[in-house]
Amino acid sequence: MSVPQQTRLAASPSAPAEGTADHKSESLGPPAAPVWLQRLSLLVLVIFCLYLGLLIAVLPWWKDMWDRNALLLEYPALRAFLTRGPVRGLISGLGVLDLWIGISELIHYRDYRN
Repeated sequence: MSVPQQTRLAASPSAPAEGTADHKSESLGPPAAPVWLQRLSLLVLVIFCLYLGLLIAVLPWWKDMWDRNALLLEYPALRAFLTRGPVRGLISGLGVLDLWIGISELIHYRDYRN
């Protein structure tokens, strides 16, 4: 009876050994965007968050825009719900949260350089 011969798996000489990494050729993800593009996207995000947050925080308490809205005049049940104080406060709270997100993004910004 013959015993099957075991084959050895040998790594090719051109491949790095297991456990070692070539840090120069291996990257964890896509390359970082240029710094100017990162800063521009931050500026757009912050302006958008501040504008939208201010609008959402103030709009429910602006009588001419909120109480006499054409959409709310068309649907009286929706108008009765949206003109309640707690609902206005909840919507304003979402606006304040959006303001906080914009300011937080501005404060905690870091450049990711190549």
